[in-house]
Amino acid sequence: MDLQKLWHKFNIKSEQEDYDVIHDTVEKGIFFKGTNLWILIFAILIACVGLNVNSTAVIIGAMLISPLMGPILGVGYSLATYDFRLLRKSLVNFGFAVASGLIASTLYFLVTPLDEAHSELLARTQPNIYDVIIALAGGLAGIVALSSKQKGNVIPGVAIATALMPPLCTAGYGLASGTWNYFFGAFYLFTINTVFIAVATLVIVRLLKYPIWQGVDENMKKTANRWVSVIATVTILPSIYFGYILVKQERFTRNAQSFIRNETHIEGDYLLKSDIDPSKRLIKLIYGGRLIAEEAKQAVINKAKHYDLTGVEINIQQGFSLEDEETGENRLAINTQQAEINRLRADLGRTLQLQDSLNQRKHLGKQLLQELKPLYPEITSCGAADQVLYDDSLRAHNYFTLFLGSSDRRKTLSNQEKLAEWFQSRLNTDSVKIYVE
Repeated sequence: MDLQKLWHKFNIKSEQEDYDVIHDTVEKGIFFKGTNLWILIFAILIACVGLNVNSTAVIIGAMLISPLMGPILGVGYSLATYDFRLLRKSLVNFGFAVASGLIASTLYFLVTPLDEAHSELLARTQPNIYDVIIALAGGLAGIVALSSKQKGNVIPGVAIATALMPPLCTAGYGLASGTWNYFFGAFYLFTINTVFIAVATLVIVRLLKYPIWQGVDENMKKTANRWVSVIATVTILPSIYFGYILVKQERFTRNAQSFIRNETHIEGDYLLKSDIDPSKRLIKLIYGGRLIAEEAKQAVINKAKHYDLTGVEINIQQGFSLEDEETGENRLAINTQQAEINRLRADLGRTLQLQDSLNQRKHLGKQLLQELKPLYPEITSCGAADQVLYDDSLRAHNYFTLFLGSSDRRKTLSNQEKLAEWFQSRLNTDSVKIYVE
């Protein structure tokens, strides 16, 4: 009795719509003309803008109004009932919708000035087995709701869950930008959703024993079933592999986070930043503090094997070192002091040179007198000095002034020109003034 009550709760026959009504509803939903065509155009535009500006709310809006579910349900329904006339109509209209979506989204992303791939767009480029599960569950919910008299808000929810329009527009972005991995990833996600919504529809229609189209021989039925099996198998196989990769990367990320949390402490240093790249099995650790010894680095790396991180590459970097900072400060102080020493040495050299020059000037008159005496015996004394003469325009003129004492002043004055030439040659200057007493 309890089992009967339980079965009654799950039984949907009592709420099922008439077969003719269901057939008419499915058939009306596959065509893109009038209202459906305009809604398709608006949905494509909204999805493109949402992906372009990375707005989740806008993308959800595009999924809610998208009429793409119609022909996909039509494909599943027609395959289940072997209504190949309806199947052809569904495929033609679905092909038109896909081509329109690809062309429109490609054109949009070619002209938009915003060309960065945001997270909402990237999320549609890496499908896996979990997307198959979502598509199956969404397709099951969609056809059950379509078959029921109490449809409620299931169909909009299915449209959001299975997300047909965003991956199609993401494929358009891949075409526009020439990023083929985006195109193939997004189009594969779109294919998964399409195929398994149709498969789920087929399964429910068969289970509910909808009337089968008359006039179809057994060979055509077997061929149709075979094609469905082949397409579903070919579609699901890559997703299983991608799902395995996803699980493997998630496990690596979890183990790496645990390793970083528990085993990366180095005495005298602190961890500034850590990066985990599961696709490359790479962990990057950036420290600040004292200079890290190679032994300390190796000790951290050796602990990774306890976290199932075999084959991982651990890259330990020194963000900045206090020792390096102190060494840099000391080096700067030394360089400053050395520059000051060099400056003082240069000043001292100039001072000594000036002092030596002054000392020489003090005895210059005596040296000149000793050299003049053999040539001009009448000269009895000699004085020498540097002088600056200013004219009426306040311009300065440098002269070397000589004061000569002579026992025969007339003779010395007559030799003044010769004396001037001798002094110019001896003192290496053109500006000489001679005064004779």
